[in-house]
Amino acid sequence: MNRWNIPPALEHEVLQRDLQCIYCGTSFLVPSLLRRDKPSWEHIVNDETLITRENIARCCMGCNASKGQKPLAVWLTSRYCQRYGITRESIARVAREALVASESIDVGASAD
Repeated sequence: MNRWNIPPALEHEVLQRDLQCIYCGTSFLVPSLLRRDKPSWEHIVNDETLITRENIARCCMGCNASKGQKPLAVWLTSRYCQRYGITRESIARVAREALVASESIDVGASAD
């Protein structure tokens, strides 16, 4: 386990999958001197107990700091996302799928 409780097999899988920020697309293949461009671990849905391939991802420190604890749908409307051209359509598939899943849960909850 790493310090974020991500099992080694999942850590390896995510490292192979997320070669760039899942939000802004900053490449992790070339080391950056800028702190904001360095990779960090991300819980797409802000629940530290959801340690799955659908929720654990890599994003740049800039996106991670901007998103913080905001739900993804809310963060996507932020000035930060507007400034960097981050939209529902531009984010990586793993993030789009998490967004769709969270919205379907929200719709189901409001229908009750």
